[in-house]
Amino acid sequence: MTSADFQKNTDNYCYRHPERQSFVLCQRCLRTICPECQTQGAVGVICPECMAEQRKNRTTAQRKAEKRWSRPRAVATYGGRPVVTYAIIALTALTYLITLIPGIGEVVQSTLLFWAPSLYPVLPVAFEPWTVLTVALVHSSFWHIGLNMLALWLIGRSLEPLLGRWRFLALYVLSTLGGSVAVALLSFSTPVVGASGAIFGLFGALLVIGRHLGANVTGIAIILGLNLVIGFIPGFNVSWQAHVGGLVVGALVGFIFSVTRSPRRRILQIALLIAVAVGLLALLLIPPFLYF
Repeated sequence: MTSADFQKNTDNYCYRHPERQSFVLCQRCLRTICPECQTQGAVGVICPECMAEQRKNRTTAQRKAEKRWSRPRAVATYGGRPVVTYAIIALTALTYLITLIPGIGEVVQSTLLFWAPSLYPVLPVAFEPWTVLTVALVHSSFWHIGLNMLALWLIGRSLEPLLGRWRFLALYVLSTLGGSVAVALLSFSTPVVGASGAIFGLFGALLVIGRHLGANVTGIAIILGLNLVIGFIPGFNVSWQAHVGGLVVGALVGFIFSVTRSPRRRILQIALLIAVAVGLLALLLIPPFLYF
């Protein structure tokens, strides 16, 4: 083929920019398009006119999906190793090993477990307000800590890289606090141990965030429902109050993360998290009117 013949063949040039040589065809109309006119499709590339027609013929469901996924993400994917998850597991495991030491373990466990009366200095018991959070560090048995830490490991590997380390830590702490507050309100005189409240909070947040992102959360909902029901079965000796409290707070925090996804709403996000913490602490003023 001579140079003149090549130049006369319009199929060798972009149909929108005749001066630009190209050998790429639109997958729908098969016209030649240059890099500027190419839009990546599911297979191959599409020219601007075909893309406009495709967008015009979208269904309502497709428009909603495109609108959702074109928004700034509720929380960015930060990647990396789930350092906070591993740190919590290590700290909890270390605490459990310490509680196994004769003569020392009993003291450590009684100092860290949560017993609602210890929050009120007016009662003739030791004042230990830190136990609303340290309760997540102590466990009653190997199976207790094993199942909780396994759940934390499974959820944390996915949720922490999605939220980021500080958000994940805030979620874990607030869920723990939510479980303790629920126990103080609903089972005032019962001492409790374990990170179940925090774990249920992670489940709740994962359910809400996953639903907001359009993911299939049926499996998570089933697992969550089964574990929640177990707490109400006599003989299992678990605190359903902590489970419910952690779940509600975790779902609330997950909702906050979802609606404050934009970077410009970061201050609002922090303010709402602080409001949740203050609100939970305020709820601890109720038990004296109910039980004293």
